[in-house]
Amino acid sequence: MSLRIDADRLIVRLDRCADALPSIVSCIAHEDARWRPDEDSWSLLEIVCHLADEEVDDFRTRTILTLHQPDADWPPIDPQGWATQREYQSQSLPEQIERFVHLRRESVAILNDLDDPDWSRTHSHPSFGAMSAGQMLASWCAHDALHLRQISRRMYQLVERDAPGVDLMYAGSW
Repeated sequence: MSLRIDADRLIVRLDRCADALPSIVSCIAHEDARWRPDEDSWSLLEIVCHLADEEVDDFRTRTILTLHQPDADWPPIDPQGWATQREYQSQSLPEQIERFVHLRRESVAILNDLDDPDWSRTHSHPSFGAMSAGQMLASWCAHDALHLRQISRRMYQLVERDAPGVDLMYAGSW
């Protein structure tokens, strides 16, 4: 079975996230950006920091390596550890939004400058097996969607926090 992706649409989707993310989170107050609903959840700020770090340290690097050097080792990543090591909670939300947008625009430019990429080239991942460059590109877009959903959930939880006990049925169900 051959890999059939619409890379152009996926790259446009990546580019549009650079517009969507700031539109969604730039209105969040400083203290709300750092709020966590529980000790195991990330704050909105941590999610944005994570997206910026993943942009360079994970998806861009691994996609490009898979296209150009599929046998090369991927650099290790530690998304959970980065939150503490890189002190996500002490960062500035506006600066991290700007950082994400800048890095994403770089990624899109790099992807658009590729000369006839072979999206079927694969890298052997120790846990996931053969992963194609196209799979990485699609996963990159899906990763955005998952975190936009997480951000939306966190914003809903902020309403629940600020209106404890209020029936939100009129808003619609989550």
